[in-house]
Amino acid sequence: MDTAVAEPEIDSAPRRRKSGLVTALFVLAVLGTAGWATPALLGFDTANRYTIALVATLQYAVPVGSVLTVLGLVLRRWLTTLVVGLLTVVLAILVLPRAIPDSPTPVQGSPLRVLSVNLFFGRAQADRVVDLVRDGRIDVLSLQELTPQAVAELDRAGLAELLPHRVLHSGPRADGTGIASRYPLRELALVPPTSLAQPSALIDLPGPRDVEFVAVHPIYPMGADTADGWLRELTALPRPGGAARVLAGDFNATLDHSPLRALLGGGYADAAEVTGGGLTPTWGAGWMPRATIDHVLTSEGLVTQDYAVFDVPGSDHRAVRAHVVIPN
Repeated sequence: MDTAVAEPEIDSAPRRRKSGLVTALFVLAVLGTAGWATPALLGFDTANRYTIALVATLQYAVPVGSVLTVLGLVLRRWLTTLVVGLLTVVLAILVLPRAIPDSPTPVQGSPLRVLSVNLFFGRAQADRVVDLVRDGRIDVLSLQELTPQAVAELDRAGLAELLPHRVLHSGPRADGTGIASRYPLRELALVPPTSLAQPSALIDLPGPRDVEFVAVHPIYPMGADTADGWLRELTALPRPGGAARVLAGDFNATLDHSPLRALLGGGYADAAEVTGGGLTPTWGAGWMPRATIDHVLTSEGLVTQDYAVFDVPGSDHRAVRAHVVIPN
């Protein structure tokens, strides 16, 4: 008589444990992405330096959320996938339009070519800055972290001949900021005293209208006690009024930070966003995540026709250039 041989029983416990671990890791990743987006979406991005830093990199949450959505579909974690998918759609609606240029606006007026460069404690290569001014036929230059030594190096490289009219508040390390112009200018006081210099001037253009110009550089919000100062100094920037005005510099803020969104909501336009370059990073080096914190803002009625970003050896920022038209 044949003897039946019992089939060995397969232990499914290891498989269940593995599935549970994958689910837990996936949920943690989704929760992390949600935490990343929450300060910006719920409006407490200015609470402290950590929320400010999170929001500075918000644009990268869109590809991360997209990857997690696809992964959730593969793993068949339907509820969690629905949550991260909806979050990703909301973020995409907020962020991706910055990469889509507005329809061109025909306009007659005075051209104003603007360049902004953060010199990184004055260490940026002066010849490169002057080449950008010369090649781009720049009319007005905003310089941040402008030291006395940097002023001398820029002039040796030929800046004084190209842009002879200037309001320069140079200082040690990051304190100094300046405006250099092809056209005559008169210093204004559009910004109250701040931690770092933020000079302003009225530029006498050849056409019928002049333009107010502010070289922007609020305090960077990464120090232990700098978040409040950063918020106060961004909030102190002049709101749009009747005059044509350009704000250009290192705002230490992205378009996802509420103080900068308030400026845009008040009537300014961001040159990068208007031309479809709003996701191009302007700051960051080495292991640091890149962020878009250098901007050219224009008041209502001014038209941005071109925008570009350039590397500058010696600086941790990229230069930003905008071609603006001041309507007659």
